[in-house]
Amino acid sequence: MFEQAFKNIDDVLWKEAGCTTELDYTEQTSWLLFLKYLDGLEQDKATEAELEGKKYSFILEKPYRWESWAAPTLRQSPGTGRVIDHNAAMTGDDLRDFVNLKLFPYLHGFKQKASGPNTIEYKIGEIFGEIKNKIQSGYNLREIIDHIDELRFRSQTEKHELSHLYEAKIKNMGNAGRNGGEYYTPRSLIRAMVQVVKPKLGERIYDGACGSAGFLCESFDYLRSASSRSLSKDEGLTTKDLTTLQTRTFYGKEKKSLAYVMAIMNMILHGIEAPNIIHTNTLTENLADIQEKDRYDVVLANPPFGGKERKEVQQNFPIRTGETAFLFLQHFIKMLKAGGRGGVVIKNTFLSNTDNASTSLRKLLLESCNLHTVLDMPGGTFLGAGVKTVVLFFEKGAPTRKVWFYQLDPGRNMGKTNPLNDADLAEFIKLQKTFADSPKSWSVDVAAIDPKTFDLSVKNPNGGEEVAHRSPQDIMDEIAALDTESAEVLGNIKRLLKGDTRHD
Repeated sequence: MFEQAFKNIDDVLWKEAGCTTELDYTEQTSWLLFLKYLDGLEQDKATEAELEGKKYSFILEKPYRWESWAAPTLRQSPGTGRVIDHNAAMTGDDLRDFVNLKLFPYLHGFKQKASGPNTIEYKIGEIFGEIKNKIQSGYNLREIIDHIDELRFRSQTEKHELSHLYEAKIKNMGNAGRNGGEYYTPRSLIRAMVQVVKPKLGERIYDGACGSAGFLCESFDYLRSASSRSLSKDEGLTTKDLTTLQTRTFYGKEKKSLAYVMAIMNMILHGIEAPNIIHTNTLTENLADIQEKDRYDVVLANPPFGGKERKEVQQNFPIRTGETAFLFLQHFIKMLKAGGRGGVVIKNTFLSNTDNASTSLRKLLLESCNLHTVLDMPGGTFLGAGVKTVVLFFEKGAPTRKVWFYQLDPGRNMGKTNPLNDADLAEFIKLQKTFADSPKSWSVDVAAIDPKTFDLSVKNPNGGEEVAHRSPQDIMDEIAALDTESAEVLGNIKRLLKGDTRHD
């Protein structure tokens, strides 16, 4: 229903000099979608208040509402909805200047007015203080606004379709490479992680590096469908259940402004009206300050790896390291309640690195949590990331006795044209329920792990291929041999070109 509108928006953005990447396309679509959604939300609340004989107090003043500046209404048509008054609709330089000089500063001002970071007012202020309008042509902006105005958020069917289209934009952005991949974790992997951790209605779910909020959105879908399956045909989610899902279940933090905007928009399209996403650098929080009330039942995350944090940030952690992912893992362990469950993606070198931080962190994980499952992912799972990863599944509060490993082998090279899918993970999900042994899975007793290094390297004892690491000297010898062979071939070609057919 809305797919063509999204294509039309991208076509216009492609012509726009200020938008050169998929990241720009997603960012600019996001802030416009947000304002369109906010207009629909306010209109619905105003209608509800009117039916109850009350007066609704709009969040935005009239000149800054979508219906005033973006799509001024000439009249309401029973068949097609509202008819835009094109004479009153700004375009060209007037529209661009209004957006840049009046609308964005006005919306950014909401951050100071808001009563707290979880309010819609605060989120408005955060979004429009961090991103900029990159659509330099007011005529292009008018064309995009007209396409955005075709979209509707009123019914669950409409939101469902929009959420799929928006997820596709995020996926395309990740596939485009560069830093787009930071924001996209394959949804099939997320779904598998959610199914293993099994969040329940009433539990609080947390992602301190939420990116585009894929883990929170998939958890929301899982809880809704799981709750529906557990109820009889005559029952449904109660108002209390729905309120719990909307307001007291999903929590996230995100450092980067574009990802923050995408997370808010993605959750809104999935059905969460005011997402509990905070724009902050999670790692600046001192672990010593975390109290019981701050903790969560479930942690699901794919924190950034390869980054280097400043010394003052490292001071917040008992195990000090510049590796971002290792700091996040400490944070997640601390943020879990006793009995809380975690599923965290981390690069596979964490299992075997011999530096003090890696060894200490493995010791902490094994002694304070039950690390029951390690999922070893194939190379190419994350587009643009040149490292292999594993997923750690653990429960806080009891030491590890036995670790079950599963080595995922989809039987093909992973990549943009061969991405991970749900079928690839079906066997893992099935076997993990009973920690069953198979050609791809095995268990290791903690008693067999070296107490000095706590090495957890993935070594399949059931006939899995063991990677033979060649020595640097072997590699250099092969390169030299190939160079010699290439020189001989080139020499023969040169002689042929000169008409000399002699061979050495």
